[in-house]
Order: sequence, then structure tokens, then C-alpha cells
Amino acid sequence: MSEKKKVSLLEGFKAFLTRGNVIDLAVAVVIGAAFTNIVNAVVKGVINPLVGAFGTQDLENYSSCLKGPCVTDPKTGEATEGIRILWGSVLSATLSFLITAAVVYFLMVLPMAKYLARRAAMQAAKEGVQETMEVSELEVLKEIRDALVAQRGGGSSSVEGNRGEEPGRGDLK
Repeated sequence: MSEKKKVSLLEGFKAFLTRGNVIDLAVAVVIGAAFTNIVNAVVKGVINPLVGAFGTQDLENYSSCLKGPCVTDPKTGEATEGIRILWGSVLSATLSFLITAAVVYFLMVLPMAKYLARRAAMQAAKEGVQETMEVSELEVLKEIRDALVAQRGGGSSSVEGNRGEEPGRGDLK
């Protein structure tokens, strides 16, 4: 019984891996990681120097001292006294996130939403044409029926009127 369970687990895992969703997700993660590197390079290479024009050379160097005087060891760069709040690194990460989110939205989400809306509109129009064709086919069939009834019955009698008189007389053959 345990062999059967192991086989079914392996088959289930194989089915999971071969589904398109897993492969799409793996590709998205790889592209996302590469894209994150690009955004981080833009923040560090362009945004930080622009901010540095107004203050320190690097956005990540902005900090505040929470308790006591902040004394930094010149060799290691770590605080030896006081409690430093590195809000510049938080601001840098926030800028990276906002830039990434803006690029994803404007270059991926918005165009895809427009494409899907256009596709839905085309599908709705196609369904409307199909309904119109079905209605006009029904009208043509009614005209053919009326013409056959007029030919056979001699004028103004209709199929519904003949049904009550004799069984089978009003039906088209």
C-alpha cells in the first residue's frame, strides 16, 4: 500500500511540475529578479546621486540618532555608541519598490488590461452579430413556412389555425 501511495505522490508531483502554471511562475521569478537588479541599479546610480546633490553622497547614508550621541567606528562603519536609525535605506528601498511597481503597472498591467478589454468588446460584438444572424434566419424560416402554407392552403390560413381541426393537417411535411 505504501508503494502505491509513493507512486501516486510521484505522479502527482510530476503532474504539478509539468503544468504550465509552474513554468510560467518560474519564468516570472527569474525575470522579476533580473528586473529588480535593473531597478536597484537605477536607484543607486541615478536617484541616490540626485538626492546626494542636496545632502549626503548616498541616500542610504541618511540616518538619525535615537539615543545619545551616535559615534561610528571609522574602520567598520558600525555604531559604537547610541542607536542609529537608518531611514535612508528604508527610503531607498521604498523608491525601488515604487519604481518597480510603476514600471510593472504601466508596461505590463495597463497594456494587458486594454488588450483584454478590446478582446472582450470584439467577443461581445461577435455574439451580437451571431444573435442577429439567428434572428434573421428565424425570420426567413417563418417566411418560408408562411409561403408554403399559402401555397398549400390557398391564402390566409396559418399552421396554428389548422392544428385544432384535424390531426396532422397543419404540420408541414
